[in-house]
Amino acid sequence: MTTFDDRERAFETKFARDEEMAFRVTARRNRLLGQWAAGLMKLTPEETDAYAKSVVQADFEEAGDEDVVRKLLGDLVAAGIDIDDAAVRRAIEEQNVEARRQLMGTE
Repeated sequence: MTTFDDRERAFETKFARDEEMAFRVTARRNRLLGQWAAGLMKLTPEETDAYAKSVVQADFEEAGDEDVVRKLLGDLVAAGIDIDDAAVRRAIEEQNVEARRQLMGTE
């Protein structure tokens, strides 16, 4: 085994760990977004839990955040909440920070 092999293995391990953390942050962020939106829509605790899970699932439709933005914006507007695309995107950024903070506290 050479030093190069050790370095390569270390980089691969770090990459895998970073990818897993990014996935966990995004999933936590989406759950928090679902809870945020459910609060705006005044859902019950049971409905909030189900809705948060549906937001997490919505993120698997396509790469990026557009699928989540569409879901949140569509559901909020359908519920009669006066909100725009920019407000949803701000919430995504805020919840991303919160999700990262929460997960870094558990590491």
